Amino acid sequence: MPEPGASPLPPTPPARSPLARAERFVWLNARVLEQRLFAHHFLGASADPVETALDAYRTADGGYGHALEPDLRGPVGQPPHAVYALRVLDAVARCGGRRVEQLCRHLTSVSTADGALPALLPAQRGYPAAPSVPVVDAPPSALLTTGPVTGLLHRNEVWHAWLFRATDFCWRAVESLHGSHPYEVEAAVVFLDSVPDRSRAEVAADRLGRLVREQRLAALDPDRLEECPVADGYAPGEHRFPHDFARTPHSLARAWFTDAEMSRSLDFLAAEQRDDGGWPVHRRHWAPSAALEARSVATLDALRTLRAYGRPLA
Repeated sequence: MPEPGASPLPPTPPARSPLARAERFVWLNARVLEQRLFAHHFLGASADPVETALDAYRTADGGYGHALEPDLRGPVGQPPHAVYALRVLDAVARCGGRRVEQLCRHLTSVSTADGALPALLPAQRGYPAAPSVPVVDAPPSALLTTGPVTGLLHRNEVWHAWLFRATDFCWRAVESLHGSHPYEVEAAVVFLDSVPDRSRAEVAADRLGRLVREQRLAALDPDRLEECPVADGYAPGEHRFPHDFARTPHSLARAWFTDAEMSRSLDFLAAEQRDDGGWPVHRRHWAPSAALEARSVATLDALRTLRAYGRPLA
């Protein structure tokens, strides 16, 4: 114990495990929400503070806004914010109750004539957003947002009238895909992994996996990225990998890739951790705050994916 008035002891050198490095990044850079999520997933903390942090992003109409999805700034509720909110609630096993009932009412109020969600509501106009996000007056229904929301609600056995037409829309959209892009396929996977009709989901997933390979939507060899095309509208280097489609070994998308392809993908993911402990985001960087917040989200996603596949973190 130091003498009174003496200089404090020097700090212990930081541990160099991937988890310890990521923890430092999170405490230094992440929003309160991602800090609470990290504490819950990796430090044994309660889910209650996660819900409390998420409440700060709620809108008066039961939706979510306030840059919960970092690429959309401003106070208005948007479907991508709802997707992220449900991801959070699902991750802490709190996807139910009055909170989700209110969200479903909000989803009903902003749905298209198909009973589905657009990618973005025109209310975003006037607030900052990533330049790649188009704001149109009459946005069409989108699998990009409807798929994850519907899938996450089914995964948690939420039953609401909104789900019936939204589920029908997702089936039509998934089963009619002949060309797509990686983020839309990822949205379809979330739907297929949890929709109740498992036989139909397996058939649709098998077809979708063939499309992914035929159209080279997944970068199967991280050492030869120059041979993998980037989807139209994506940033240079904005590749998606097998681990992005199959975030757990139990996903239907896992069958799309060989063991060797998945192993290479996970090796690449682990090696992507930067010196500051966080993982990068390969989308276009358009605002410093949005980029830093997105890195915190990406860091948690990377840690959870690596842990799901049994990769060492500590």
